[in-house]
Amino acid sequence: MKKMIGYNWILVFAFCTLLQISCTGQQDGKSDVTEFKLYFLGGQSNMEGFGFNRNLPSNLNRSFENVMIFQGNHVPDKDERAGNGVWEPLQPGHGTGYTSNGSKNTHSDRFGPELSFGAWLQKENLDQKIAIIKYSRGGSALQEGVSGFGTWAPDYNDGNAINQYDNFLKTLDNAFAIRDIDGDGIEDKLIPTGIVWMQGEADAGKEKASQIYETNLKRMMDLFRAALRRDDLPIVIGKIADSGEDEKDGKMMDFIENVHQAQENFVKKDGHAALVTSTQNYDFIEDKWHYTSKDYIHLGEEFAKAILRLQNGK
Repeated sequence: MKKMIGYNWILVFAFCTLLQISCTGQQDGKSDVTEFKLYFLGGQSNMEGFGFNRNLPSNLNRSFENVMIFQGNHVPDKDERAGNGVWEPLQPGHGTGYTSNGSKNTHSDRFGPELSFGAWLQKENLDQKIAIIKYSRGGSALQEGVSGFGTWAPDYNDGNAINQYDNFLKTLDNAFAIRDIDGDGIEDKLIPTGIVWMQGEADAGKEKASQIYETNLKRMMDLFRAALRRDDLPIVIGKIADSGEDEKDGKMMDFIENVHQAQENFVKKDGHAALVTSTQNYDFIEDKWHYTSKDYIHLGEEFAKAILRLQNGK
């Protein structure tokens, strides 16, 4: 049986059941429920994050007790070890190199946009608790057959193998299985509030993938919204940046203009989406793909500002 009929939809059904239970006002006679505004952060390596913890200012180089994060362990396609994680207060170390076995998170010396994103949201509303679910995989593409690092295509391998979309669903399933995410003994209510997507570099390197990126992007965002059970869920897209040419390999992304246009078209047509373009002014580290530490801090703040504007109808 194909995945979209079988495995994927079993995961969606199981997750939606958990989401429905989590979002009810009272359960088992209990009236005390803590509300968390929930955001999903996903994409490829510039969502994964290559900022160095050692470069963080003191106001970010700490734990944020009112911002909880569940980051799913990322693995290649056809690998069943994905989606493991443990809810914990947001802190540095959720960038590239982070892993989890489902019982313990192993932090890295890197961070991504999730850190300043969560910090900014908390600063704007000190009384509101924030929850972040993050799943990203460096090098992954929306179009199947484009990247050896993985694909998000829902019908991957004619629906007969797991991939990054399945890993996303498994991450949600594992995150929502925990009814008290901050461990204070009070049941928590997760309220899906927004999606942030930073991806497209892999698809920009192939002509066909870049030409159908808008179609693939809309399909993926529709599926994310369906999994989170809200059709008008605000979505913020990070515009991918052109790192120019590499002395050895030549131009990094030959068809980036197609992806740029696709990102802009999606936002214009959607009605509940915004495009963050500050990435066009960022610097790259030596690998020519990833931003500097200060730019990841700025990107997270820009994501937070954009999602808040969407929430407020601006």
